[in-house]
Amino acid sequence: MPTDNGPEFAEHEYITRHLGAKVYFADPYSSWQKGLIENTNMLIRQYIPRDDKFSKLTDEQVAAIQYKINHRPRKKLGFRIPFQEFYLSLQT
Repeated sequence: MPTDNGPEFAEHEYITRHLGAKVYFADPYSSWQKGLIENTNMLIRQYIPRDDKFSKLTDEQVAAIQYKINHRPRKKLGFRIPFQEFYLSLQT
């Protein structure tokens, strides 16, 4: 799992230990190393402008944004939606 170098990943060892997921950090000023994060940030910013505070959003608003992003067709997935791909992966 590649991450930003922000303080939200200070507990990366806990994540590794409890989820069994490896955590990798991108080099500073190397956004090309974390394409998924940058793309996801771009998608989120279509709904939440940079100047807005996440803390002002209700759980329902966050869930609605999450739903829209997870049900948006992606060229990389053959224009299927991430939601479909997730459940297809569970069946294999």
